[in-house]
Amino acid sequence: MLLSLILAFSAAAQEPVFPEGAEIPRSLTPAEAAWLIDHPLLPPAGAIAPPTDVWCPPEYAPMDGILIAWEGSGSWTTILAKMAKEITTVGDAEVHVMVDSTSERSSARSKLQSNGADMNRVVFHVVSTDTIWIRDYGPRYIYQGQVRSVVDHVYNRPRPRDDDQPIYFAQALGHARYDIPLIHGGGNFHLDGLDGGYATRLINNENSGKTEQQIADLWRDYQGLEMEFFDPYSSSIDSTQHLDMWMQVIADDVVVISDWVNNPGSAQDQICEAAVVEMQARGFTVHRTPARRSGGTHYTYTNVVMCNDLVLIPSYTNGTITQYNAQALAIWQQACPGKAIVQINAQDIVTSAGVLHCIVMHLPAHLGGVNPTARLTTQPGGVAYDGGEQVLVEWLSDDDVQATAAELWLTWNGGANTNLVASGLTASGSTIWTVPSVDLSGAQLELRVFDADGNTGSNASTEFSIGDAAASLIYGDGKAGSQGVPQLVSSALPVLGASLDLQLSSALPSGRAYLIRGFASDNASFDGATIWVDYDQVYPLQLDASGAAILAANVPSGAHLAGYSVYFQAWVPNDPQAAGAGWASSAGLELRLGY
Repeated sequence: MLLSLILAFSAAAQEPVFPEGAEIPRSLTPAEAAWLIDHPLLPPAGAIAPPTDVWCPPEYAPMDGILIAWEGSGSWTTILAKMAKEITTVGDAEVHVMVDSTSERSSARSKLQSNGADMNRVVFHVVSTDTIWIRDYGPRYIYQGQVRSVVDHVYNRPRPRDDDQPIYFAQALGHARYDIPLIHGGGNFHLDGLDGGYATRLINNENSGKTEQQIADLWRDYQGLEMEFFDPYSSSIDSTQHLDMWMQVIADDVVVISDWVNNPGSAQDQICEAAVVEMQARGFTVHRTPARRSGGTHYTYTNVVMCNDLVLIPSYTNGTITQYNAQALAIWQQACPGKAIVQINAQDIVTSAGVLHCIVMHLPAHLGGVNPTARLTTQPGGVAYDGGEQVLVEWLSDDDVQATAAELWLTWNGGANTNLVASGLTASGSTIWTVPSVDLSGAQLELRVFDADGNTGSNASTEFSIGDAAASLIYGDGKAGSQGVPQLVSSALPVLGASLDLQLSSALPSGRAYLIRGFASDNASFDGATIWVDYDQVYPLQLDASGAAILAANVPSGAHLAGYSVYFQAWVPNDPQAAGAGWASSAGLELRLGY
């Protein structure tokens, strides 16, 4: 009988609609739940390769802007307007406003002006959205080197126009976009600036075909984060089960966590207390703000917006909650000394299962100032080429406005010699480079990008060689220890018949190291790092008090060895600052013998 009722309900389900001005809750509506029975959400089927050289900025990093979607009732857009006033004045940032039409843009402009926003810092985007909850669907930003890019998930609601918004925004700003194969709501996520990420296990339920470790691996691959998972609140306490309703990371070592002062020992209280213990064990100072549930609504003071030196926190007018407003303000002032803490009345929206953090998304700062930044995403360095080879070169760019064009140059002799490879290229794009028939060592490809004002930026590949020239090439990456990632270099190019030193530095002071050697590269995982050498020889090294060691070597003189490569890597055991079993390692070093 129950099954037949479910099937009948499913057959009758209509695609959800989102009337303009309606107060669509942050949580899943009954109509959406019915629709999902026959129309389940699916992650991207063919996700492109993850980005490289990634850092995911926290919300307390420098910001250029805050994104909002002009949706919901008049009382909701009043909250947006009051926030925009503070962001564009005190917060020293732009506000990017998503509006459905030009007529909505006019009404939004009028309301923003009347609430005191600096209209010189308001940017309108005419793009359709379904709901106000842009935190959950909006673009999550990363840096690739010095270039901003977007990591986009499938929104955990059947709200198609919301789910498409990151596609639009990435294109509007000329930023690359990567589809992480996760179904997700962005409010169930926080991070610090030291590659730590945090979420509740709601994410496990949303991605039932993946293990928690597989989910963590995806966040590591796409956003460079090591994830910590917490148990979620019961949906009867918070219908979203999102982390931002009870926790906010506000510095590399400071966090704010809810305190259920009137419900000690409750399930939600136990979840928060366990998180306090975990975060303190990680070295965080923990501040506690009161949390209450009243009349079926979860009232929180952790759902805040940080924007440069501004923190917007909610206040409430509910008779049983208003007494906590002053206490929450004092706690945030203590937690964020030197920042302006501004209260925004959020009573009219908290009853829809979200507050201030839920209705904004962060746009991190462009790192080049007025100058463009560039990133070669296919690194043509670290290898040896023969003349006539065709090499795919791909790149990205970023700017405070938008870069307009690019050029590709071949350089050598430390940049003293240059040759134009291609001009008139798009600001982000790709080209095929035909390797010239020359003998070069220490060569690089350099990307130069330009904006409409004539400002320039550049990015160069690692070094490579062409033909039979000797080359010393770093490849892969290492694993950090007490002094960061150990560095293994050659004192000179491996010219046939010459002598050189293999120099290891930034390793464990007064420790031991092992130099592995082989005649082919490898790519094998070990202790959270990569063995880059298919090795047949191991050389033990004693490190001095600075963490350095030298191994002298002679390069054979036979002409038949020109173009032949020898591979090296250093491994350092028992480093107390190295993760896992305590091994640190250098990147790989390829010595290509030549002239």
